[in-house]
Amino acid sequence: MEGKTERTVLCAANGYEMKYYFNPAFSSLPQSIQEELHIISVLFTEDVGGIFQILFEENGDVTIETDAEEADFLYDEISAGLMVGEIKRTRQELLSSLSLYYKVFILKETPENILEEEI
Repeated sequence: MEGKTERTVLCAANGYEMKYYFNPAFSSLPQSIQEELHIISVLFTEDVGGIFQILFEENGDVTIETDAEEADFLYDEISAGLMVGEIKRTRQELLSSLSLYYKVFILKETPENILEEEI
């Protein structure tokens, strides 16, 4: 499959099964960050429903995705989109820090190279 990129799930919440998942590969993140991600994910699924994921793209960027089962008529895509936008705005510092963490500790990029890319 050409054009397919590898992505890594950081955490996810499933409103249908009432479950939360945190990828153990990132257990070195501070406990307070893990708890904040848990709260964000679970509150999203409680408010909007469906499935919520925070993922790392291959290049270290952080992506937020939400989805719903086809038969879920209570799931509102517009509300989900608005809530994702709100999370991105209000948690911008957290998401940027997660991206930096991934680039330094997982991709083994040097902080100098990361700073040069951002300029």
